[in-house]
Amino acid sequence: MIQKAIYDKVLIVDGAMGTKIHQTGVSLPIVLEDLNITHPTLITAIHQEYKDAGADIITTNSFGINGFKLDETKYSIKDHVKAAIDCVKKVDPSYTAFDIGPSGKLIEPIGSVTFDEMVSVYKELVVYAEKFGADLVLFETFNDIYELKAAIIATKENTNLPIFCTVTFDDTGKTLSGTDPLAFITSIASLGVDALGVNCSLGPKEMQRIIQELTDYSPIPVIVQPNRGLPKIDETGNTYYDLDIETYMEYMNIFYQNGATILGGCCGTDEKFINALSTAFKGKKNNHTYTPLGTTISSYSEVVDFDDGIVIIGERINPTGRRKMRNDIKAGSFDSVLHDAVQQVENGATVLDVNMGVPGIDEVNTMISAIKSIQSIVSTPLQIDSTDPNVIEAACRYYNGRPIINSVNGEKQSLDGILPIVKKYGCLVLGLTLDEDGLPKTKEKRIEIAKNIVKEAKKHGIEPSQILFDALTLTVSAEQSQVFETLGAMKYIKEEMGHHTILGVSNISFGLPERKLINKTFINMALSYGLSAPILNPMHKDVMEMIRAFKVLNGEDLNAINYIKLNQGIKKIESEEVKSKDIKYLITNGLKSYALEETMRMLSGMEASTIIDDIIIPVLFEIGEKFEKKQIYLPELIQAADTSSYCLEYLKSVMKKEQGEISYRGKLVLATVKGDIHDIGKNITKTLLENNGFEIYDLGRDVNCNEIINAMEKHNISVVGLSALMTTTVKNMETIIEQIRSHFSKHIYIIVGGAVLTEEYAMKIDADYYAKDAQSAVKICNNIANLLNKK
Repeated sequence: MIQKAIYDKVLIVDGAMGTKIHQTGVSLPIVLEDLNITHPTLITAIHQEYKDAGADIITTNSFGINGFKLDETKYSIKDHVKAAIDCVKKVDPSYTAFDIGPSGKLIEPIGSVTFDEMVSVYKELVVYAEKFGADLVLFETFNDIYELKAAIIATKENTNLPIFCTVTFDDTGKTLSGTDPLAFITSIASLGVDALGVNCSLGPKEMQRIIQELTDYSPIPVIVQPNRGLPKIDETGNTYYDLDIETYMEYMNIFYQNGATILGGCCGTDEKFINALSTAFKGKKNNHTYTPLGTTISSYSEVVDFDDGIVIIGERINPTGRRKMRNDIKAGSFDSVLHDAVQQVENGATVLDVNMGVPGIDEVNTMISAIKSIQSIVSTPLQIDSTDPNVIEAACRYYNGRPIINSVNGEKQSLDGILPIVKKYGCLVLGLTLDEDGLPKTKEKRIEIAKNIVKEAKKHGIEPSQILFDALTLTVSAEQSQVFETLGAMKYIKEEMGHHTILGVSNISFGLPERKLINKTFINMALSYGLSAPILNPMHKDVMEMIRAFKVLNGEDLNAINYIKLNQGIKKIESEEVKSKDIKYLITNGLKSYALEETMRMLSGMEASTIIDDIIIPVLFEIGEKFEKKQIYLPELIQAADTSSYCLEYLKSVMKKEQGEISYRGKLVLATVKGDIHDIGKNITKTLLENNGFEIYDLGRDVNCNEIINAMEKHNISVVGLSALMTTTVKNMETIIEQIRSHFSKHIYIIVGGAVLTEEYAMKIDADYYAKDAQSAVKICNNIANLLNKK
C-alpha cells in the first residue's frame, strides 16, 4: 500500500501533461481531457514515457474535469474518469493517481458556490476514481484550502482512497486566499490526508522558503513538484521554460535533504527531468522524522500554537445574559456578533469562542451561518461552543481551518458523542473535568476524570496534544475553598500530564461587587499555576494590561518589546474617534449593516454622489492598494467589496429617485477569450470595477470575437478587458485584438490580463494596457475614464 511506501522510501511522480501534449502537435480540444477518449493511444504513450523514465506514480490526464465544466465537453464525468484511468492502467505503473484540479469556483461567502455543492462535485469524481481502479487521489494546484477541505471530505466520506494534495503559493509565500505554509499544514494535515506539498506557480528557486517550512512542520510526507522555472512567452506567443535539468536537480537535491520524499515535476518538465529525479533519488530510504501537529489551531490564514505562550480566548460571542445579541440571533441577524468579533480581535483576542445557544432557534444552521459570517470579516481562529454534538459536527464541517471544540466531559454520552467528531475533523477539544456525578469537590477527582478522557480519546486515535483541559471554576462567594482545588488540578494537568489548560474566569466573581477586580486577581493566580488560555472579555483593559505585564515577567515577551510598543500607543488609541462611526473602518472590516447605517446617516448632510466619489471610492482604492501590496488577501478584499456594494446599491437607489438614470464613471466589456474556460480573475475584476462606479457587460468565458464586437457596438463601448489563463489560448487573444482593431475606426482601449501574460507580450500583441491583477485593472480603467471624460 502506498500509505506504507511513502514512509519507507522516496517515490517519484511524473511530470507535466500539458507540456507533452503540446509537443505532439495534435489539434487541441477546449478540454484537453477529451483526448483520453478521442486519442487514448497518444495519452497512453505519454504515460509510458514517464513510466520508462522511472516514475513510481503516474497521474491521470484529468486535471480539468469536474461537474462545473460539463458544458465544455460532450462526455460524462463517468466516461472521463474511466478513460483517464484506463490510459494509465495500460502502462501498469506502481501507482495510479487520479489527478483532480480546482473547480474554478469560489465557495461562499466570497463566492457563489455552497460548501455542500463543492463536496458533491468532488464526490462524483472520487467515487468513480475508486470504482475504476485508482490507487490514490491527487488534489493538485489548489489555491484555496476551503475548497481543498471540501474535496478531502468528499473523498473521506465516500471512498477509501489515499489522499495526496498540493497547493500553489505566490512569491510572498501565500496562496490566493492568504494561506501560508503553516496554516496549510495545520488545516489540511489535521483532516487525515496522507501527504501534502506544493506544485506549480513557482520554479524550484522561488519555492525554497516554502518547502523549508513544509518539511520543518509537516507531520506527514511532503510532495514537491516545481515548474521548470518561471514561464516566459516567446515572439510567437508560445509559453516556454528555460531552466536546465542540472539547475533543476540542484534545487531538488536541497528539497530532498530538507526532508521532501515525494518528488516530481510540473509545468515545463518532461520525461528527461523525471529520469534525472529517478536516477538520483528513486528508492532511497525515507529517514525523515515526522512530529504530530501539536496543540495548534488555525483559520484559513492564522495559526495559534499553544506552545508559543498565553492564548487569549474572547468570550463575548455568547447570547447568555445579553439581550441584544440574543434578539439579533433570533431575528437571523449577526450584526452584534460581527461587531463583537472585530472589537475582541482589536483588543487582543487570539481565539474567539462562538456560542449560539438561544432557546427556540435552529442552532445547527444558526451556528453554520455565524461561523461563515465571522470568518468573512476576521481571520482569528475559533472555538466552537455548544452542548449539542449535531451543532459541533456541523460547525467543524463548515469551518475553514482547525478549530477547538468546546467541549467534552467525562460522561459516557459526551465522550461517545464528541470524540468521533474530534477524530474525523482533527480538531482540538476542550475537556471539562466533570462526569455523571457532576463537578468534583477535589482536585484528585478532577485529575482522575482528565486521565479518563485522555484514555478514551486514545481509543479513537486522538493524539494527547489535541486535548486541552478546563479544571472548572466555581463561584468564590459560595465555594471559597474550591479556588485552590481548581488551581491545583490545573497545575497537575499542565505539569504532570503535559496538557495545555483553559479556564473560564467570569464565574469566579458572580455575586460580588467589583467583579473585574476579582477576575483580574484570579487570572493572575491562575497564570502562575500554569494557565495556558483564559476565556475572558478582552475589552476589559485592565485585565489585558495585567496579562501583557505577566508576559514580560515570565519571559514570554522577550525584552518587553510588545509591552513597550502597546503602552507607548495607549494615549493615541484612547483619543481616537469612536471607530464604529467611521465608514472606512466599517467597510474595511465588512460590517455591512453598520456601514449602511452610517451611509444613511451621512446622507443627512451630503449628496449621494459625493459619498460615492469622495468617500467610498477612495476607501476601495486604499483597500485595493493593500491587496496589491499583499497586506490583505482575497477574502478581505471581497468582503470589503461586498460591504461597499451594499452601501452603493442603496446610494444608487437614492440617486435614481432624485436624478432618474444613474451616471457611471465608464463602461466596458469583459470576456475570457475563446478556448479558455477559467474566469476567477475576471470575476474578481468585475466585482471591483462595479464597486468603483463602472458598468460592466460580462460576456463570460470561451467568448469568440464576434460576441465581443457585437456587445461593444450594441452598448457603444470603447473599452474591453480580455482574459486568458491557459498557455494554449494566448494566441487567441492576439487574434481577437487584431480583429477588434480592424473592425472599429475609432480607437478601442484594450486591457489584457492572465497568469501567463507579461506586460512585454501585452504590448507586442497591440494591447493598450496589461493588468497584472484586479486592482491594476481598476487603476487602468480610472485612467481611461479620465481620458474619455476630457474628450
